[in-house]
Amino acid sequence: MFRNRRIVVKVGTSILTAKNGQFSKEQVERVSSEIYDVLKEGCRAVLVSSGAIACGMDVIGMKARPKELPGLQACAAIGQGKLMKIYEDYFSRRKFHTAQVLLTRDGIQEHSRYLNARNTLNALLRMSVLPVVNENDTVATEEIRFGDNDTLSALVSSLVDADLLVILSDVDGFYVDGGNRLEAVRSLSEIDGSLRSHVYKNERAQTTGGMETKLEAARFAMQAGVPMIIASGREPGILRRILAGEKLGTLFMAGEKKRQSRKNWLAFSHPQGALRIDDGARKALVNQGRSLLPSGILSVEGSFDLGDAVRVLDSGGREIARGLVNYNAEETARIKGLKTDQIREKLGYKDYDEVIHRDNLVVTSGDSK
Repeated sequence: MFRNRRIVVKVGTSILTAKNGQFSKEQVERVSSEIYDVLKEGCRAVLVSSGAIACGMDVIGMKARPKELPGLQACAAIGQGKLMKIYEDYFSRRKFHTAQVLLTRDGIQEHSRYLNARNTLNALLRMSVLPVVNENDTVATEEIRFGDNDTLSALVSSLVDADLLVILSDVDGFYVDGGNRLEAVRSLSEIDGSLRSHVYKNERAQTTGGMETKLEAARFAMQAGVPMIIASGREPGILRRILAGEKLGTLFMAGEKKRQSRKNWLAFSHPQGALRIDDGARKALVNQGRSLLPSGILSVEGSFDLGDAVRVLDSGGREIARGLVNYNAEETARIKGLKTDQIREKLGYKDYDEVIHRDNLVVTSGDSK
């Protein structure tokens, strides 16, 4: 039933701690037992695990989580190896092995390095090894960190062409006003509409950011063609029951059209600037799959070079796409609003008709056709 199915399981720190909030080896082993339960049936899994900082705090007896980045990085350095040892000890006793994979955003900004990460993870899965992925908190800075493992798990799901992403949380799904749990979310437009507005209205500040990042992870996974489920990490037999078809948690259904790997990388890339475009250009990009021409550009924001990733914003400032530019910021500002046959006259040369070619552009809004 599970053989050769690929799943990515994301486990947050809250699932790896005891009721008193302290890191718990027993909880790590309990989560491991859930994963082992499906591995032994032939499922191939990737575990995206938080907990290194909490483990490091436990080792040195620190009660309060550090507020500054160096303190967090130090705790991660202390805890990461020890957390991996718990995982390896558990699985090796059961004839499986683990592999540590640490990622940072800047580590996969180049497409070649993105492909290297993809190839490594797929090689580990072919070896029937469990990759344990985490952000490299020891060296990450505010500028390069993924910021949360929800986002990281969605990226990993696209890297390995997963059949399913399961985010194990301290809640058993996505709740809307009135305390009702949604069974399924069928389109990206739902995320941009009622679901996102519900998150912003949530008065529990400690959970608002958590569910917001889960919605962003769902957006990425759905566009990548990977279904995602938010479910309770405390529920016994949760992974086996989900894979057996039991309706648990909230399912975010995959889009009908699976996005290419290169465009998944582009959607995740760190933009260097932004281009604001008019309504005609927006329609051409989102609904017709066209390239971005200079005539549709209203303004240029930030500093970027040829080949950098930029955000594409509609006239109201909402991001609708990301792409790799054929001109730098200064050149783009000079040719904005012009027709393609006027580029040479303005710059003295013309390397491309398009500011962003459609092959180097990915639509990120929820209403693309």
